[in-house]
Amino acid sequence: MSALLVREAGVFRHFSGFKVFRRKVHGSGLIRFVFRHRWMKVLPFWSGCRRMSSRSNKEAVDLSVFPVERIRNFCIIAHIDHGKSTLADRLLEITGAISAADKNRQVLDQLQVERERGITVKAQTASLFYSHQGAPHLLNLIDTPGHVDFSYEVSRSISACQGVLLIVDANQGIQAQTVANFYLAFEAQLAIVPVINKIDLKNADPERVEAQIEKVFDIPRDECIRISAKLGTNVDKVLEAVVERIPPPAVQPDSPLRALVFDSNFDHYRGVLANVALFGGSMKKGDRIMSAHLMKTYEVQELGILRPHETPASKLFAGQVGYVIAGMKDVKEAQIGDTLFHQDRPVEPLPGFKPAKPMVFAGMFPMDQSEYSGLRSAIERLTLNDSSVAVQKDSSLALGAGWRLGFLGLLHMEVFNQRLEQEFNASVIVTAPTVPYKALLSSPKLIKEHGGEELTIVNPAQFPDRSVISQYQEPIVIGTILAPDLYTGKIMALCLNRRGVQKNMVYIDDQRVMMKYLFPLNEIVVDFYDLLKSMSSGYASFDYENAGYQAADLIKMDILLNGRPVEELTTIVHKERAYSSGKAMCERLRDSIPRQMFEIAVQAAIGSKVIARETIKAYKKNVLAKCYGGDITRKMKLLKRQAEGKKKMRRIGNVDVPKDAFISVLKRKDK
Repeated sequence: MSALLVREAGVFRHFSGFKVFRRKVHGSGLIRFVFRHRWMKVLPFWSGCRRMSSRSNKEAVDLSVFPVERIRNFCIIAHIDHGKSTLADRLLEITGAISAADKNRQVLDQLQVERERGITVKAQTASLFYSHQGAPHLLNLIDTPGHVDFSYEVSRSISACQGVLLIVDANQGIQAQTVANFYLAFEAQLAIVPVINKIDLKNADPERVEAQIEKVFDIPRDECIRISAKLGTNVDKVLEAVVERIPPPAVQPDSPLRALVFDSNFDHYRGVLANVALFGGSMKKGDRIMSAHLMKTYEVQELGILRPHETPASKLFAGQVGYVIAGMKDVKEAQIGDTLFHQDRPVEPLPGFKPAKPMVFAGMFPMDQSEYSGLRSAIERLTLNDSSVAVQKDSSLALGAGWRLGFLGLLHMEVFNQRLEQEFNASVIVTAPTVPYKALLSSPKLIKEHGGEELTIVNPAQFPDRSVISQYQEPIVIGTILAPDLYTGKIMALCLNRRGVQKNMVYIDDQRVMMKYLFPLNEIVVDFYDLLKSMSSGYASFDYENAGYQAADLIKMDILLNGRPVEELTTIVHKERAYSSGKAMCERLRDSIPRQMFEIAVQAAIGSKVIARETIKAYKKNVLAKCYGGDITRKMKLLKRQAEGKKKMRRIGNVDVPKDAFISVLKRKDK
């Protein structure tokens, strides 16, 4: 038979010999079909096509075989680089969720920025099938970030769990984020299973780490599990401890459906993919569900579990964690903390989550105003995946229309910017970061205008004048520093230089000390962590938590280029640091701004008073190079004309501040 019948979009077509054609598949990309002598080869040009075809061929998983008493929901928490993702790989491998070919590939770190930086940025969910004492169990694992800037991801993940694996490096011991994550789990009343990782290292000292855990967390050392996630040593004991020590979810299967949306992602072709934890009832394909936040009705199009890729299921039951696709096309429809329920059986919404408090604000503007609408769509979709980012519109005379974004820290801001560039091909300008200040108004007119005596300032350009303010307030944090006692003197000097007030100092063993300081947030948000790591040879760790506001003597400092204020570089500083900060910023701008054909004056000013100045010299051209001898008046005319030209250029010339200068100018070197 020399001809071939191929079914395309429900229509049988006849092909003979050698032919090539291209077609769209479900809107997901191009596939090229090559026919040669009755053989057909399919070459995917878009990875989404392969995923969609494989997903459609999978049979739905039956989750009814897992009663509530055989379900365990847990997450992995630890300090950064203590082996959370590596342990997650081993658990996935042992339970058959991934193959041995994916060994040590950090499978749950799916973002490009995570693989490039070697850190976990976004919490990822995976369901494991595990047989314990002959009974099948469903283990729902959530791998969480370890950096302080992503602690909101940890708090949201904990809400869907009944227990945690607390990972501690056998070489480094307890670190600052270990302490912070422990108290998050302790306050949520979760079962805590301590795991000591990296026992295969040459300098590993698990006995010392067990003593630290017992002293700091009051957990008996015989409850600690010693493992090597990289080699797989004793990882099977971790799975046994999860089943034996972590309780099953306390839910009622016969109650009405109540599903908590604890995370979400956006798919360009299927809309919003919501990660849910069922606290009651069940959900299946075709159900009509309603959102408690918007009171909008949706039809469930697909649901299932993550292993770690999407695996459709016939039905989700109470106590289980999975994903739901219900045709939500707008990013505003999937609110983190929302409750989903059946349309005909309304319920009381779940408490949800405390809103994240942004610690750092920065302006974000498109490189070209013609890209504004595309950047707006990209920011909306990315904030769906990262609900801790606060967004409000902003504008600038120099940069045009943009946004003022609030982040949990400087690393959070850098990762968000990198994800915009990598995932949405968006090029943006990010202004210098600042922290939110408060002002107590004294003017009755302003109090009436703002609806209260308290005014929050996230944009330094809108800093109110002292004449209408009774008091300025700055945010403060309680910082926890863990470091070898060898570096205690240097660290205390650094904290004192950043206006830190020591609150506590405890030795957790004979070599390591834990210090607690009260810091103004503005003093630590930009470069404190880098300096702490540098002066402690990388051994110190740092974590902080919000501690409210305190009164401070604050002033607004403007940066002038040739007498023109640059709104994006306006900062709020403490009065005692005005001169040193202004001088340092001028020096760094002098090194960051390229030289021009005219001289540039860089000044720091408070009101109309200039407190610091640096000069960027102009490029010089020898206009007398071709004047050999001759009348002196000719040379004088050339020099005068050159001086007038440079003066005119200085008056009408524009100075472009490089994109990277907005952050680099704030970093200072402490000696």
